[in-house]
Amino acid sequence: METIEERLERIERLTLLSAKTALNMDDMAAYTGLSKLYLYKLVHLRKIPFYKNPGGKLTYFNKAEVDRWLLAHRVATREEMESQAAAYALNHQRRGGRRRL
Repeated sequence: METIEERLERIERLTLLSAKTALNMDDMAAYTGLSKLYLYKLVHLRKIPFYKNPGGKLTYFNKAEVDRWLLAHRVATREEMESQAAAYALNHQRRGGRRRL
């Protein structure tokens, strides 16, 4: 169980992160909950939007872009999928035959 001091430190760190618009790698790991190793892999594969300083050693992330990236691959609910399947079946029924569902 975390102590009160640890909890306060975590709250302070998260409060500071919420005020920032540019995140460094440590901030990014804390903000997303992803490991730094995985973030470096995403940067290397160019699967996440990022920025480099002029010397190319430091990596930064725009928090708004990160939020869009995190929310880019929404998974439909079961109800949405069933509704889409029913609409597709109605729009693509065989002519002159029975409807396929």
